[in-house]
Amino acid sequence: MIIGVVGLGLIGGSFCRAVKAKTRHQCLGLDQDFNVLEEALKIGAIDGILEVQELQNCDLVIVCLHPKQTISFLTEHAGDFKKGGIVIDTCGIKTAVVEAVEDPLRQNGVTFIGAHPMAGREFSGFFYSLPDLYEGASFIMTPSPDVDSEKLEVVRNLAKALGFSRIVLTDCQTHDETIAFTSQIAHVISNAYVKSPTLQNQSGFSAGSYQDLSRVAKLNEDMWTDLFLMNQQPLLFELNTVIEHLQEYRNALERQDAEGLRGLLRDGRILKENA
Repeated sequence: MIIGVVGLGLIGGSFCRAVKAKTRHQCLGLDQDFNVLEEALKIGAIDGILEVQELQNCDLVIVCLHPKQTISFLTEHAGDFKKGGIVIDTCGIKTAVVEAVEDPLRQNGVTFIGAHPMAGREFSGFFYSLPDLYEGASFIMTPSPDVDSEKLEVVRNLAKALGFSRIVLTDCQTHDETIAFTSQIAHVISNAYVKSPTLQNQSGFSAGSYQDLSRVAKLNEDMWTDLFLMNQQPLLFELNTVIEHLQEYRNALERQDAEGLRGLLRDGRILKENA
């Protein structure tokens, strides 16, 4: 199979490197940065450079761009892909992307399957990509109800071959609501947490708790702005829920209500233990 990867950042670069390390498929890369393409060729992450006019030669294309860029690329080039081929994305939100690109691609004889690899690092760019980034990770797919089962199986089998240990099938709405809780709100909280003036004094005082809570504060603000705004309502729900509970802790602390504070902490512990 000829696989094309559009966008050789951390995610796309890791797809390329995993394909070459773990399968016998041919892998071609398309990126606006020629230095990245040269490096990818040099280390054997790709077999060749992919031009837009060569998209029609790829059996499967993996688009690894930011959400708005993904929509622009796929709508602009909907007629350039192989008829009967498969296109997947890797965006962290699904409803907005799938609604924008699925029909234009379908009208051109191309099967689109929304996908979201649940893996990443605090760093971005091809030079931080890894052939084993997806080892043991979950791979979420949001196929339309009428998707060709054989095409779905092609993507599922590739994901397994690249090291994903769990394949999750769901719908776009469930994905976006759940990801607002498991990922997006965590990034908001982490980013807000490090804005304390006490941050400057943390050296020598920080251990696991600080590292755990602050890790994802170092984010790509352009990508995460898109992700947050394109998933506005689910994220607002989670944000309002957190604010409501934080107010409960604040009130108990302000009143020096030991029993109330103990109860809040106990409730959180039990929820986590049973999750």
